[in-house]
Amino acid sequence: MITIDYQSRVPIYEQIIERFQMLILKGILEPGSQMPSVRSLAVKLSINPNTIQKAYTLLEQQGYIYPVKGRGNFISDASLLIQQKKEHYLKNLEQSLLQAKDLGITAEECQTLIQKIYN
Repeated sequence: MITIDYQSRVPIYEQIIERFQMLILKGILEPGSQMPSVRSLAVKLSINPNTIQKAYTLLEQQGYIYPVKGRGNFISDASLLIQQKKEHYLKNLEQSLLQAKDLGITAEECQTLIQKIYN
């Protein structure tokens, strides 16, 4: 489910956050399903439980998961998060396209690249 790149310069807790965010946003982890316990994930990944707890705390602050006292952490409904992410990426795409246009990149060149990526 989660793999860590120990050679990466990205901190381990950030890698955990990114992996869980993508699993949640893609619908692989369904709303209401339980997250692995901090202890079990720490053992599985051979890392400090405090690192897992830090990632879980940040995921909770971002709205991806919610805690249930005495039962663990559960996946939140991600529909609002998905919409926010889409808007964020579309805004970034718009800014990139405006910069490309200013540099003289044609609409045809952009469309070719879009087709290449989506195919």
